[in-house]
Amino acid sequence: MKQKRRLNIGKNVWDWGSRTYIMGILNITPDSFSDGGKFNNDEAALKQAFVMAGAGADIIDVGGESTRPGSTVVSPEEEIERVIPIIRILSKNLKIPISVDTYRAKTAEAAIKAGACMINDIWGLKYDSEMASVAAKYNVPVCIMHNRTGGTEYNNLIGDILHELSESIELAHKAGIKEENIIIDPGIGFAKTFEQNLEVMRKLDALKALGYPILLGASRKSFIGKVLKLEAYDRLEGTLAITAAGIMKGCDIVRVHDVLENVRVSKVIDCLERKCTDNG
Repeated sequence: MKQKRRLNIGKNVWDWGSRTYIMGILNITPDSFSDGGKFNNDEAALKQAFVMAGAGADIIDVGGESTRPGSTVVSPEEEIERVIPIIRILSKNLKIPISVDTYRAKTAEAAIKAGACMINDIWGLKYDSEMASVAAKYNVPVCIMHNRTGGTEYNNLIGDILHELSESIELAHKAGIKEENIIIDPGIGFAKTFEQNLEVMRKLDALKALGYPILLGASRKSFIGKVLKLEAYDRLEGTLAITAAGIMKGCDIVRVHDVLENVRVSKVIDCLERKCTDNG
């Protein structure tokens, strides 16, 4: 399957392969692993979103529930209460599109109505049976991440990830999600050990066989901390190394906390890998 070359997202058009796109992380939570509590009010969130947009973010990903190990599960109502006001504000004040980081269809639909243009689902459409229908109904892109309830026992790590992502893609097809609206994510840090995360990074280009743009979300994650023996707030250089490696392995979007630094790295790597000297 040949990867689609363009994505219409809100009022923007992304040309896959022309450059790397930067997704800025905005957690409206008290307990996210590296920035919990920093942006969980409208004023702080709006300020951070403007900082990321000014630094070159192509999209802001707003999440209302931490997905770190041991985090507290929130109700759909609380998640909506956290994210919808800020999505509404951002969509009116920013020129770049807004994504909602949720695995719940009810939250996703409310977010789209508030102005979000993309769904980022850490359960790859498998948690909520209505999620694929919501994405299809509103004709928005959806990022399908690899995740699983079966733990970290794989018969063949990369082969199993490809198979399980293919199951999610089939759910998308059955719901009527357009081919050009599908993005895939290997799920770094989800249902994978330290060694498995490294192996996925080494073989990230294997995901290109599925024929869809690849999003990489590894910013400040624990496998970087284990390599460097550093806490989450001190993992910038490690994240930048993973961003560079990911782009060289074919990822199209990087989801990051530190936008400015990752923009700069992506521009240099894009010049090397994609031979583009004017990448925004």
